[in-house]
Amino acid sequence: MSLRLLFSLTGSSLILIFTGCTPSSQYSISDSFGPQPVLPEPQSRLIPTVNIAPAKGWPKGKMPTTVEGLKVQAFASGLDHPRWLYVLPNGDVLVAETDAPPKPEDSKGIRGKIMKMVMNRAGSSLPSANRIRLLRDSNGDGIADQNTVFLQNLNSPFGMALVGNMLYVANTDSLMRYPYQEDATQITAKGTKVLDLPAGPLNHHWTKNVIANPEGTKLYITVGSNSNVGENGLDQEQGRAQILEYDIATAKVRPYATGLRNPNGIGWQPQGGQLWTVVNERDELGSDLVPDYMTSVKDGAFYGWPYSYYGQHVDKRVKPQNPELVARALKPDYALGNHTASLGLAFYATELMPQYRGGAFIGQHGSWNRKPHSGYKVIFVPFRNGQPYGQPQDVLTGFLNEKGEALGRPVGVAIDFSGALLVADDVGNTVWRVSPVAQTTYESPTQKYQQKN
Repeated sequence: MSLRLLFSLTGSSLILIFTGCTPSSQYSISDSFGPQPVLPEPQSRLIPTVNIAPAKGWPKGKMPTTVEGLKVQAFASGLDHPRWLYVLPNGDVLVAETDAPPKPEDSKGIRGKIMKMVMNRAGSSLPSANRIRLLRDSNGDGIADQNTVFLQNLNSPFGMALVGNMLYVANTDSLMRYPYQEDATQITAKGTKVLDLPAGPLNHHWTKNVIANPEGTKLYITVGSNSNVGENGLDQEQGRAQILEYDIATAKVRPYATGLRNPNGIGWQPQGGQLWTVVNERDELGSDLVPDYMTSVKDGAFYGWPYSYYGQHVDKRVKPQNPELVARALKPDYALGNHTASLGLAFYATELMPQYRGGAFIGQHGSWNRKPHSGYKVIFVPFRNGQPYGQPQDVLTGFLNEKGEALGRPVGVAIDFSGALLVADDVGNTVWRVSPVAQTTYESPTQKYQQKN
């Protein structure tokens, strides 16, 4: 098929053609999980595998399903593309209503046009609400009864972190700082720019996350790559594909770890105190490569991108090659499945659901580059002695219907004041709450405040 004919077809026709002519996976998705995933020979094709779950949203009365002993309910619904969550010390939940910013240079060429269609069909690339909402459950029934616009006029915001009385927000192009007062339901003060972050008209992986260290002295900021595997030129990757460390006292910033294609979720493992991240790996090597992963983040380490994947497996598509850097590439700790789009990460360190203590919840947004689909669920990875241990467990499923349509797509995950799991669903426009069946109410921070006063 000629490129001229490709461009003369409608988006729907293109999707049908690509889906129909690409081969299915030869391995079970379970083979691409764990510390030793199966890594077959790469299958690079002119036209990549495209297998999209069209975004539909939840029919009335429907919701995801969870495991025995747990229940799921809508903590808040009717949101506008909620992607990331942050729980304040007083129990209020911040949710970033956000989507990609305009990036005109990222949709050029055949692959760019394919990706634009993929994102549209998958329920992304909508106008960004560019705001953060505050959700408050004042009576402890597991449903937010207060919903206010907390911050607005942002620029594709994503990560959030409170340090003392300062709230840091990672926009797509900058790290901002805002004054915060406990129990406030809105911030109207103008923010202060702390740091410019890589963005611009290309800005392929636009999300930026931020987390503070336990001492509150440093911030760690994720920055994704500006391409799949450097196809836009390695000069476009300056300052990309890494985690930055920002010293709050001195305002100095440095690369903390590099070679991370698209790190999103970051968190401190409660047993060992080590920083961990969840990373989206590269596409277009077939349905059976490359697994997304989670890994401990070592100071000064290089994790392979773009020259190699899952340690020192060379990606021959990258020009020029860099064998010296490949020799330094660290192997990730734990694979999270091929093309699962693992994004959210929340370690569990409370007592409400003791079966999960010490391990990590992972929000898997779901595949477009694998046949059959993968991801579209929230999983739990057990830890022992500070390291992943055993196979992952499904926690929240049912996001795909029998037609392969996406009723919802999980993104960010967080642990609320009571120890329940919160999940941002950017297609269902809902924040879901997963808790034990036995928990009907809990003493909310608002109730405790009222008792003391």
